[in-house]
Amino acid sequence: MTKITAAMVKELRERTGSGMMECKKALVETGGDIEAAVEQMRKAGLAKADKKAGRTAAEGKIVIKVSDDGKRAVILEVNSETDFVAKNEDFLKFVDQVAQKALEANVQTVSELLQIPLEDDGPTIEEARRELIAKLGENINIRRLMRFETQAGKLACYLHGNRIGVVVEMEGGDDQLAKDIAMHVAASKPVCVDESEVPAETLEKEKEIFAAQAEASGKPANIIEKMVEGRLRKFLKEITLLGQPFVKDPDQSVGQLLKGEGATVIRFVRFEVGEGIEKEEADFAEEVMAQVRGN
Repeated sequence: MTKITAAMVKELRERTGSGMMECKKALVETGGDIEAAVEQMRKAGLAKADKKAGRTAAEGKIVIKVSDDGKRAVILEVNSETDFVAKNEDFLKFVDQVAQKALEANVQTVSELLQIPLEDDGPTIEEARRELIAKLGENINIRRLMRFETQAGKLACYLHGNRIGVVVEMEGGDDQLAKDIAMHVAASKPVCVDESEVPAETLEKEKEIFAAQAEASGKPANIIEKMVEGRLRKFLKEITLLGQPFVKDPDQSVGQLLKGEGATVIRFVRFEVGEGIEKEEADFAEEVMAQVRGN
């Protein structure tokens, strides 16, 4: 029986782009014949995982994991191509395992996360991801994560189904208030906590738009200036958490609510599945015709 060496595994990995364990398994099954192992892995679909990397994955799941003491949390978005796969048992197990590893490993970025083992002495998360692509036949992508740690404050988490997730870091107030703020963020989509976090270029761009709109009215310059200032104030209230009307009591702003409770929101994040991803519109008639033509 041919001995399976590290060099053979390395060569097969380079040729197929598949995980170490899968390469070793294929070599054992083919008696160390690298060409036969390549062919076997092709048939299994493992070598084709990378070809799916360019396909749009805008479905999936948002997952949140919190430490037992409530002081640490991670939120992740993991994408698939279809909602069908997003509900698949293997996909859901993978997402849950990845999120737990992200919490335990203290990683800050997706690239760091991909390099750690999914299980002890097992393939890395990146290798497991590609193996899952081969198994399920769809592109699967760990798109983003954010990590929270707090000492003096509290973390509130809210999931709206599997598609929207929010984590809020807050100091002061009680757990119910923190949860209410997280639910408000999910519903109202604020961009940042307060005006100080709005980028200067964003303000300047909006100011130019408002000025152009006001000038079209033909009113005097001093009136136009006041119109622009008014619209800018309204814009800032709409995009900042503290400026927005509180969803459970629109008569007061979130800022007024927090002040009354002696609480401060340090930061928050809101993930929604697929946001910002341009989805491809499938032309099913053209796909059928292409198959008829043999394309």
